[in-house]
Amino acid sequence: MDNNIIQKLVESAYEAQTHSHSPYSGFKVGAAVLSKNGNVFSGCNVENAAYPLGQCAEATAIGAMVTGGDKAIEAIVIASPNDEACFPCGGCRQKIAEFAADDTPVYMVTKSGSLHPVTIGELLPYAFRDTALAS
Repeated sequence: MDNNIIQKLVESAYEAQTHSHSPYSGFKVGAAVLSKNGNVFSGCNVENAAYPLGQCAEATAIGAMVTGGDKAIEAIVIASPNDEACFPCGGCRQKIAEFAADDTPVYMVTKSGSLHPVTIGELLPYAFRDTALAS
């Protein structure tokens, strides 16, 4: 993937991170999705006093992508609030896999800018796909 595109995604994820609503954990996360159509969608985590009702940054960005009319992920960046890679939770791995092929890059970026690239197939081997649904 082109470094300029990755940098644009990183910047979008960092920008989204600034809007995080995380008063309970203080763990601000941002995400940016590049759609197959070349559009960039971002999102942040949104916590809720009823803890299970919060939403991860990746889910917010994917929701923005779908709302924007796109349905396929080319790449995704997840911005950590510290200097450790912030891997997506299991639910978000499944959400990413819903719209991404196994070889789709997932980049975790730390606060200091260190990138950790993997694929969604590495993060979620044997993902549950729509092909497993009965017709």
